[in-house]
Amino acid sequence: MSNHDDDDTHTDQAEALPEPEGASEIIDTDYEIGQDNITPQIGPFGLDIHNPVFAISGLVVVAFVIITLAFQNQIGPILTDLRGFLTSSFDWFFLMAGNLFVLVCLGILVSPLGRVRIGGVDATPDYSYAGWFAMLFAAGMGIGLMFFGVLEPVYYFGTPWGDQPLMRDIGIVDGVLVDPAAVEAARLTAMAATIYHWGLHPWAIYAVVALSLALFAYNKGLPLTVRSIFYPIFGERIWGWPGHIIDILAVFATLFGLATSLGLGAQQASAGIGFVFGIEGINDTVTPSVILIVIITGMALVSVLRGLDGGVKVLSEINMGLAVLLLGFVALVGPTLTLVTQFLGNLGAYFGEIINLSNPIGREDDGYRQGWTAFYWAWWISWSPFVGMFIARVSRGRTVREFLTCVLLIPTFVSAIWMTVFGGTAIDQLINTVTDSAVYGYVIAAYVPELSLFGMLSELPLAAITSTIAIILVIVFFVTSSDSGSLVIDTITAGGKINAPVSQRIFWVIFEGLVAAALLIGGGLAALQAASVSTGLPFAIVLVLACYALIKGLLSEPRG
Repeated sequence: MSNHDDDDTHTDQAEALPEPEGASEIIDTDYEIGQDNITPQIGPFGLDIHNPVFAISGLVVVAFVIITLAFQNQIGPILTDLRGFLTSSFDWFFLMAGNLFVLVCLGILVSPLGRVRIGGVDATPDYSYAGWFAMLFAAGMGIGLMFFGVLEPVYYFGTPWGDQPLMRDIGIVDGVLVDPAAVEAARLTAMAATIYHWGLHPWAIYAVVALSLALFAYNKGLPLTVRSIFYPIFGERIWGWPGHIIDILAVFATLFGLATSLGLGAQQASAGIGFVFGIEGINDTVTPSVILIVIITGMALVSVLRGLDGGVKVLSEINMGLAVLLLGFVALVGPTLTLVTQFLGNLGAYFGEIINLSNPIGREDDGYRQGWTAFYWAWWISWSPFVGMFIARVSRGRTVREFLTCVLLIPTFVSAIWMTVFGGTAIDQLINTVTDSAVYGYVIAAYVPELSLFGMLSELPLAAITSTIAIILVIVFFVTSSDSGSLVIDTITAGGKINAPVSQRIFWVIFEGLVAAALLIGGGLAALQAASVSTGLPFAIVLVLACYALIKGLLSEPRG
């Protein structure tokens, strides 16, 4: 047990992080939260930043924005080539790592380690189930579900992808689907392949990071930074350069993972505005998306100033309400009976295909495995410090079993419902009207991914209203992600302090927006994806090591 005699130190640590309640195996270390921090005064702003994590991260990010904007024509092709190289060369590693995370989480869930309580045996939850779940789901999946909910199932259904497609061609002849059996097989495969990307694997990635951070911060008494996870491996050396490198990698991964999501969200929102208001060619240039990024970054600044409970929590609950409203509307006015009967079949297809889809060896579906799965896993891994730390911040008081059930199993189920309703409705439209359907036009005939959702909504009643709600949802998800992302990056670059000056979060909110804008200007969607993959790869190695540290940390804890 670690006992600090110095009352001032004890007070500082209590302000930074609540101490464990009841029995908990606190790590005895001489390190004090914020001991390496410097507190410069820049004009009216007082800072409290970790040296050298903030300095290196901040300078590299500023340099990246300047270079990308200065050499737009050169940067774009380089990033596009980089994405292709990484996803084709390391697809096997991403798939293997994803499988490891699922197995570790499921193993802990069913083992006696599930009885460990985050924050000590007497800790009580800080948030209700509804508030907690709304925050973790909005942070974890929001923009992605809006962007890919229609696009991905329809794309897999109607497009033979890769050199050797995973599924058979559905056979459209003169605008008619000629083989009903092939159509049903393609639909099931498309839904299984989609749910795979939004089910157990991504949430296991988040759960590993979130549970590790929560355990070492709330049970072991270490700072809430990624380096703390690695105390069982590096010991006191995590306070030196091994820890600095881990935290800097976490900052880069978070920033570029967020930039990908913000870029996608801005493209979809601007396309939606053009669609609803009849503005032709709104996405022919990146200017409208960049303007949206500026506006939404301003909204995120307001949310930052309101704090976690007044900002992110309120926005998350608004978003959850709107998402449920949109989901319910599409389910009711779409092919309701068909969707209900297909849901269990889709889940069954997912679990039936999960081993084949997870297998990295001897496959020929390069278009799917490299172009989609490897990119997704890299994107989730690069998002994981952000989502993981955010989930850790709001999960104190839960048991590990409760935590994993709510962070792994329930979101997988909800994602399957979302994909069934949105993707299933779009596929039904395609089956009924084939080449006349809007989703066929936006996904298969001409690949305009940001309009896929609006194409599906356009064929349902009240299209203008539902499309407007969808735009609002994307924007609010965007604000939530930007706000909570800045919270996470600021915590890491403040040496684990969760009460650092707001001016630092303002800096990170602004630069999240600038990185997203710079990547869009410098190379569009491919540049955004390349940024995620290139930061996701080194961080994947970090997370594989984190699995060992997590199990070792849990084994030393009392089980309530």
